[in-house]
Amino acid sequence: MSTFSRPRNGTPPSGAACRSPYQRLSQRMLDITGDQGVLKDVIREGTGDLVTPDASVLVKYSGYLEHMDKPFDSNCFRKTPRLMKLGEDITLWGMELGLLSMRRGELARFLFKPTYAYGTLGCPPLIPPNTTVLFEIELLDFLDSAESDKFCALSAEQQDQFPLQKVLKVATTEREFGNYLFHQNRFYDAKVRYKRAKLLVLLNLSFAYLKLDRPTMALRYGEQALIIDQKNAKALFRCGQACLLLTEYQQARDFLVRAQKEQPFNHDINNELKKLASYYRDYTDREKEMCHRMFAPCENSSTAGER
Repeated sequence: MSTFSRPRNGTPPSGAACRSPYQRLSQRMLDITGDQGVLKDVIREGTGDLVTPDASVLVKYSGYLEHMDKPFDSNCFRKTPRLMKLGEDITLWGMELGLLSMRRGELARFLFKPTYAYGTLGCPPLIPPNTTVLFEIELLDFLDSAESDKFCALSAEQQDQFPLQKVLKVATTEREFGNYLFHQNRFYDAKVRYKRAKLLVLLNLSFAYLKLDRPTMALRYGEQALIIDQKNAKALFRCGQACLLLTEYQQARDFLVRAQKEQPFNHDINNELKKLASYYRDYTDREKEMCHRMFAPCENSSTAGER
């Protein structure tokens, strides 16, 4: 980190010498907020897309006060920086706005005016009131978790209406989160993410095969989903739907009753149970009628013989 030295004692304060180091630096920086509140100087260009508003970012950063060589805040000592979610884990408004202007691999220097940093009060004892701060930020990577966050906030019924392409994107994001956690040796958390990603894929494969009128395959993937989460209402529901199409009524009832136990007020599950009851009544009525037809001639012939 290169800093600017203070003016030497006795130097006449004229022209550019009257300006502070940050003022001189600001002259060659890009104004990204339109009010000079966040200024940016790109040190190394990045590649790919810009950071998205709901992303989780992997960054290295150091924050400096003017005329200070050592950072007052830095995460560069960490071997692996932790993943931080915009809007939740990052408290500086200026840093969030700065990150939204960055691409993977980019290294940039920012000046944050007090409004975008620590405000009129500062952050005693480290940050004086009304202080402009400088941050060097390197964007190592980011994960776009917008679709994943949106999907997880939906009810089970609403998740069923989520477009398949977006569901696959959610599964990919969950897997990427799992990879990050794995490399941090957070194996349990990584396992949770991997299982969630696999579960999404299996549930949607089951749903796709139901749409293709291939209930045997739908049942197979639904049962694989239940190996991961035996109480997953959606997996139980998919298996129940598949068994209903296969006319395995008792098995369908078992799956659907278990699904209803997990989500008693789910309209789709309750409607499927009503459909099952209707189908089973029709089935038993046909069985009775078939039995009646089978035995009716025997009854007639024995009656004729007695006469």
